[in-house]
Amino acid sequence: MSFATLGLAEPLVRALAAKNYAEPTPIQAQSIPALLEGRDLLGIAQTGTGKTAAFMLPSIQRLVEAKGVRRPKSCRMLVLAPTRELAGQIAQSARDYARFSRLSVQTVFGGTSIGRDRANMAPGVDILVATPGRLLDLVDQAAINLGNIEILVLDEADQMLDLGFIHALRRIVQLVPRDRQTLFFSATMPKSIRELADKFLHQPVTVSVTPVATTAERVEQQVIFVQQAEKQALLTIVLRDPAIERAIVFTRTKHGADRVVKLLAANGVASNAIHGNKSQAQRERALGDFKAGRVKVLIATDIAARGIDVSGISHVINFELPNVAEQYVHRIGRTARAGASGLAVSFCAEDERSYLRDIEKLTRQRVPVRPLPENFLAQSDALKAERAKVIGKDPIREDRPRREGPRPPRATHQARPTSGRMGRDGARFRDEARGDAVRSEAPRGRPAPAGRPARDDYRAAPQRPMREEQQSRPMRDDQRARPMRDEQRPRPIRDDARPRPARDEARGGDRPRRPYGDDQRPARGPADGRGRPGGGRRRPMGAAAR
Repeated sequence: MSFATLGLAEPLVRALAAKNYAEPTPIQAQSIPALLEGRDLLGIAQTGTGKTAAFMLPSIQRLVEAKGVRRPKSCRMLVLAPTRELAGQIAQSARDYARFSRLSVQTVFGGTSIGRDRANMAPGVDILVATPGRLLDLVDQAAINLGNIEILVLDEADQMLDLGFIHALRRIVQLVPRDRQTLFFSATMPKSIRELADKFLHQPVTVSVTPVATTAERVEQQVIFVQQAEKQALLTIVLRDPAIERAIVFTRTKHGADRVVKLLAANGVASNAIHGNKSQAQRERALGDFKAGRVKVLIATDIAARGIDVSGISHVINFELPNVAEQYVHRIGRTARAGASGLAVSFCAEDERSYLRDIEKLTRQRVPVRPLPENFLAQSDALKAERAKVIGKDPIREDRPRREGPRPPRATHQARPTSGRMGRDGARFRDEARGDAVRSEAPRGRPAPAGRPARDDYRAAPQRPMREEQQSRPMRDDQRARPMRDEQRPRPIRDDARPRPARDEARGGDRPRRPYGDDQRPARGPADGRGRPGGGRRRPMGAAAR
């Protein structure tokens, strides 16, 4: 079966021939005919089987046949991906497939300039590949309009739910038109994803080429049981094997990835780290060096378990087993791609055996056990001594079991002794007479410390005399309070300035007189500027006497 028999147009077949794609994979053979008819689709296939081409090829053909017009700040096809690396990979594949179709492709994800994203989206695009967070940021800034979308694709939908994108996905679905084609693709399909697909898809066609969460058949799997403190030495020994052409080492935490890179460098093994704390430029530089072969070891977290499509990866090493069994499928899927074979080696400590059981239960197969290298303890001690010469004391933590159950509450303050005064900085007052740190008072009922008097005699103990400038001096005569002068004394109020208690008979005798005499009453005249009778300002009380 060829791509032409599936109904793909000649420009797409020519683009596939340029990439040396001759025959479709099972997921492509089952998905392309249904998508060309405009049906919604729920695709389940393990990683590395060609899911990107399965939804991108028929979508490009439908966009070309529709002959739609790009509108400013809008797109015709939206592809949502959980990580930047996966978004970049999908966009590059879309450009390769649409090279003869004259469709524009843009990416929108975090870690890049949002102003540049606004400028790229201003004229409008045909295919937009985005992460949910940055897409909603541009929607809130009115830089993207989702009202003209014809095709909506959710790739690796299960990981988007694991990363907490469920609310963002629901909001995006509300912004896109109801009359659209929706596609769901993922390597795993838990019940939560199937329930979400039932809400977003309309009578979908389900395509499942393999059972849910099965590993690639061409990947050879091995597990090595080792103590946690000896994993770094075992990793160094494994990576020094000349049979390793290109390897990815997965850790569970970002700090652990940086720590592995530092310790490998101390033993002479070059590597780069890629995780969420790295900037976009650092992640692209690390991935570029790995693809070009300048660095053959890449230390990554689960953020890189999906979206890294690098040919020639011979080994995948799980430095720490994932606590989510589905992530194991995506980790080892980075090798044995494009028909090649690969080896997946997992390091399992004592407290990780439960993770291994969950993985074997999910994949329905037991992982063969690989023994430790010969004379491993001696090699481990030699590697530790080699690291000590470069970076000093080995920072590897002691092998201790992980805490089970809830963590006890932390103390919010440091306890202070009930006896003895404390200074502002937490230190005890110092006895300047002796020059050593002692308590200002000894606790009651206890003997006084050696070298100092008892509590009753402490205040009578000789103290250092004050300097002359510290002693109090008598007040001079010019500093004493002077008597007030006559003009400074308060004057009594005169009788003619006091308010009169009698009533003004001219006003009816029912209201008290004003606090001034008849000679001080303003004359009535025309209304002033404010509409009051009798222009001019009223003089205050006692103004005539003054």
